[in-house]
Amino acid sequence: MPALVVLGAQWGDEGKGKIIDYLAEQASMVVRYQGGNNAGHTVVVGEEEYKLHLIPSGILYADKICVIGNGVVIDPAVLLQELDYLQKRGINTDNLRISANAHLIMPYHRLLDKLEEEQKGAGKIGTTGRGIGPAYMDKVARVGIRVMDLLDKEEFTVKLKANLLHKNKIIEQVYGGEGFKLEEILGPYLEYAKAIEKYVADGSLIVNEAISADQKVLFEGAQGTLLDLDHGTYPYVTSSHPIAGGVCTGAGVGPTRIKRALGVVKAYTTRVGEGPFPTELKDELGDKIRTEGHEFGTTTGRPRRCGWLDIVMLRYAVRLSGLDSIAVTKLDVLDKLPVIKICTAYRYRGEVLNHFPNNLKVLQECEPIYEEVAGWQEDTSKCASYDELPQKAKEYLVKMKELCGVEINIVSVGPKRAQTMLVYDCY
Repeated sequence: MPALVVLGAQWGDEGKGKIIDYLAEQASMVVRYQGGNNAGHTVVVGEEEYKLHLIPSGILYADKICVIGNGVVIDPAVLLQELDYLQKRGINTDNLRISANAHLIMPYHRLLDKLEEEQKGAGKIGTTGRGIGPAYMDKVARVGIRVMDLLDKEEFTVKLKANLLHKNKIIEQVYGGEGFKLEEILGPYLEYAKAIEKYVADGSLIVNEAISADQKVLFEGAQGTLLDLDHGTYPYVTSSHPIAGGVCTGAGVGPTRIKRALGVVKAYTTRVGEGPFPTELKDELGDKIRTEGHEFGTTTGRPRRCGWLDIVMLRYAVRLSGLDSIAVTKLDVLDKLPVIKICTAYRYRGEVLNHFPNNLKVLQECEPIYEEVAGWQEDTSKCASYDELPQKAKEYLVKMKELCGVEINIVSVGPKRAQTMLVYDCY
């Protein structure tokens, strides 16, 4: 039962795509279990860079089955663009499978996403405007349209008509926008149906069959722990469950079928969008880390907010997903710093907090308590193994391990596959 979950242990953008691509070499199947095209994974193979948004990173290996699970919301236009992008670059996409139970993002979802965010003004959440939240809202309200519905013209037409009656009233009467006509959605979406039909399968069935056959199955999370709908910094969160528990519902597998959980964490912390960020650096050093780390969103291009490593948050991620180990990425970004800080606790109104607070008002007032360590001020990007790392870089990693309480399995010192060090076996 060698099933492994790889997920983000911070606010997303931890470099999961690279780690998943690295681990996919040993896997037979890679499964994306939540999120939509509001997420992005960047993978560098040799001199080639690939940007993925919906399709699992394992697609870059010709022999891996890649599954988009039922917990993902799919914009079919974006999916087809991504397939075309990969095919034009010589990547075979025949091994892609799409769960028939996955829900679709519709044009009215994208419009409502933007209109709702605009209305919030200063209270905006910072969504990508891609319709993810409204699509999940319809799923919960039991009016969503699934992939299997799209393949049934009669069923799709009936559901689309019913939804437009409701959505157009909201768009026109609440927001003063222009609604949609049935034909302008029906025609394109029926064409999408023809294009994706060959990929559609019973996602839960094929994933469970692979696990039962003792194949290595890799579950790929999008976003990060602190963006989880239930356990993140609500309301500045995504609309799904990036934590390990999301695998069960998002891929249709039981918890007893998952062997291990690996959290991906940067050697520092970043965040996109609004919300509290205790270790944020709003100065030249924050700008320097952003520049050195190329901290701009894969999907949106938005600059990421940067700060020191937050161990309080990392321990929270370990607890929520039962992480066995972590993969540390972008260690090389800290190469030039003479001193590096690690947040080991928070101070709130004179009280020391060792656990991540659920109350957003409390988190907003938290001041980080730092422990300083000496920087290594050496180039790590050319290190091919853990043993080759500078001694002070190893000490920083050992400190991370001691403070968060789990092993470090992988260390990454650059975007390329070759700039990845396996410290312990992940499976």
